Amino acid sequence: MNTKVIKLNPDFPEERLIKEAAVILKNGGLVVFPTETVYGIAANALNKDTLKRLYEIKKRPQDKPFSVHIADFGSLRQLEISLSKDAERIARRFWPGPLTLVALNNKKEKIGLRMPDNIIAFLLIKKAGVPVVAPSANLSGSKPPVSIEEVLSGMDGHVDMILDGGRARIGIESTVMDVTEKPFKILRQGAIPQKEALTDYALLFVCAGNSCRSVMAKGLMGKLVDEAGFAEKMHIDSAGISTFAGIGAAPNTVSVMKEEGVDVAGHIGKNINKDILKRSDIIFVMEKFHKDFIINIMPETKDKIRLLREGQDIPDPIGRSLEEYRSVKKVIKEEVQNIFLEIFKEEKK
Repeated sequence: MNTKVIKLNPDFPEERLIKEAAVILKNGGLVVFPTETVYGIAANALNKDTLKRLYEIKKRPQDKPFSVHIADFGSLRQLEISLSKDAERIARRFWPGPLTLVALNNKKEKIGLRMPDNIIAFLLIKKAGVPVVAPSANLSGSKPPVSIEEVLSGMDGHVDMILDGGRARIGIESTVMDVTEKPFKILRQGAIPQKEALTDYALLFVCAGNSCRSVMAKGLMGKLVDEAGFAEKMHIDSAGISTFAGIGAAPNTVSVMKEEGVDVAGHIGKNINKDILKRSDIIFVMEKFHKDFIINIMPETKDKIRLLREGQDIPDPIGRSLEEYRSVKKVIKEEVQNIFLEIFKEEKK
């Protein structure tokens, strides 16, 4: 068969071309499309003949079901899937993104679910208007394609259309997690590290330059978590709103944290970005300005941002004396201890 290849702008894809692909998909055709991880083959999950053809092309055993790709959380209701509170927290932390969740529908059937972080994938799934299954665009057991060249070498002449959206941004398959029962299990290692995926809480501490206050908060919380034996339950990170990537902790920060028995000499500073904000359950900021700044760039974070010291800013000690660093550390330590007790009160009962 002749495979039609359409090259799209990966950032601003032409919607009329996406619509053409969506019609083919809805009517039973197979469409290869890009995601942030690898290229996938989209098929109408309601069309039995199409699914049979997909199994044949993939050379995949019939008893190994395909995961369903969704465009938004509203699709879960359409698929009659109700995630547990913990599973939903994980989904909202990583979706859209490189995580596949295996969940139960109302019939107690296991279904793999993925919400890709790619505008072409989003538009294709949305415009198709049908449930879409989408395994990687390769033969079972072979390396998933991350470029149009790799797609063409394996799928040209086997599918109806290929959407060329450039090289996949991540280039590693999604992490697969079973959330049908606790404890959740990683079924396939992928783009999201296991420790990050399985943590119960993801905390982010934010200051201006990610060299003083947020470094202290992260280090102090990390010490409390380690001493309590809860390290596997929490992912702790820090970032700045206006730092130089790669900057280290301020010398006085290193000194006052050493007094606490915490080594931050190897700290590498970074700026906030949408990925780190999305993956954080709670974002603690040092000043109200930091909160306003984050909400301005990502409004959906509004309900999970808190001032570390409720109702008050914590002053920036950068460039000041060691004693002033100690004073700021004392305030941060007290607030971090309160947060720790708040989060882990159930475990301590």
